[in-house]
Amino acid sequence: MASTLELARGGAGPTGALRRVADVVAGVRARRGLVSLVLFFLLWHAAVSLKGWTGIEAPWIGRLPSPASVFATWLDLLHSPAYWQSWYLSFSRVMTGFAAAMLVGIPVGLAVAVNRYFFDLFYPSFELLRPIPPLAWVPISLIFWPTQELSIDSVTFLGAFYTIVINVIGGARAIDARYLRAAQSMGASRWHLFWKVVLPATLPSIFTGAAVGMGITWEVVVAAEMISTGGGGNGGGLGFFIWNSYIGGSLQQIVVGMISIGLAGYASSALIRFFGHWIMPWRRLR
Repeated sequence: MASTLELARGGAGPTGALRRVADVVAGVRARRGLVSLVLFFLLWHAAVSLKGWTGIEAPWIGRLPSPASVFATWLDLLHSPAYWQSWYLSFSRVMTGFAAAMLVGIPVGLAVAVNRYFFDLFYPSFELLRPIPPLAWVPISLIFWPTQELSIDSVTFLGAFYTIVINVIGGARAIDARYLRAAQSMGASRWHLFWKVVLPATLPSIFTGAAVGMGITWEVVVAAEMISTGGGGNGGGLGFFIWNSYIGGSLQQIVVGMISIGLAGYASSALIRFFGHWIMPWRRLR
């Protein structure tokens, strides 16, 4: 039976979480977000139109196409299979690299945090490789992996891997030692200690690292698609879509590609935050 507190907060589990998301969408925060977007597009339109109004061109922004022309181009692209193919390729590459980073990064981060010997063996090499930008691995990946697709997936993996591992290590090492001693004093085994204390206490850091890593992964995949010239034709991902638009001189399509990446990254990170909110019910009590 659900507790009074759970009922007051909309229930527990996926249904309650979905209800809370719906409340947020219809709430004050959503309205403020909508207002900020409207102001953004109004300022964009004013900056682009300033030269026509006053004869003075706004620096940098004044060279952009108007929001209306970008929106018209976007409406045309919505009927283009190549545009959606670019979405699909970039999204599949991001999900592949990100899933691999989560599957490898979380256990590695936890092992480094809780095992002193593993920390001494792994962490120096990790810190040596971590400052290397993921894009610096693109040439080696193109040589090392048998297909271009695998090379792009490996680079997206690196984009999220280091962020996830460093957040997991930080979260696990920030656990108050008194909690561990208290559990040990009540007879908790090392396995029980890990599942009931260490892992729940590290979950906030895991999801923080996942959300940040997802954003980095979108940045990396687009740049990797540009550098590796995509998969050929118009379906090489959103990065190749932007590069193709630049070669073709279509500034409107470049902006459409940039906005598409922003929407994809925002939606992906929001989905991670939603799952984190659902998996960590104790954080809803704050």
